[in-house]
Amino acid sequence: MSSNLYDRIVNQRGSFENLVSRIPLLGKHIESYFDMSAQRDADRIVREHIASQLRAQVVRMADAENLILDSGGLRMMSKTRAEKDRLQTLADRIGTAAPGYAFTGALKISHEQLADVFAFDEAMLRYVDQITAVVDKFVEAARTNADITGVLAELRAVVDEAAHAFDLRRDVINGLA
Repeated sequence: MSSNLYDRIVNQRGSFENLVSRIPLLGKHIESYFDMSAQRDADRIVREHIASQLRAQVVRMADAENLILDSGGLRMMSKTRAEKDRLQTLADRIGTAAPGYAFTGALKISHEQLADVFAFDEAMLRYVDQITAVVDKFVEAARTNADITGVLAELRAVVDEAAHAFDLRRDVINGLA
């Protein structure tokens, strides 16, 4: 595991209530986090929410690409497409990942271990916020015909870190099983 990113995510852990407030459907399945037989539902709800938020950003990028094309920015399309594809790949990985903390058998998870999983779920929501902010910059740059090279580099960095964090989340969950 990459200890710097892992430590940062675990240390930035918020309350479980914060996680539930960010994913409204999860509140209806709050017991799913604590009921071993229903944890697949909680994991699916969290991942589907995050993936849908990321896919919405992919759509926004596609719309902004049309603005760039309309203003003669054909030369930037390969770069914008590459970053949009990276974001789409992350959304697809999250949305189609195998259920995480749905354990079989009599495995017991401590509250601290479960809190670590919550920390990674919450971190993924923070990455959605960061990605949304960078896509906002991208859309604005496309709208004003500004240089998008720096914004694309920023998007790449955030998406790469989010993908790494999702890998760490999987490692944490696999370590519990």
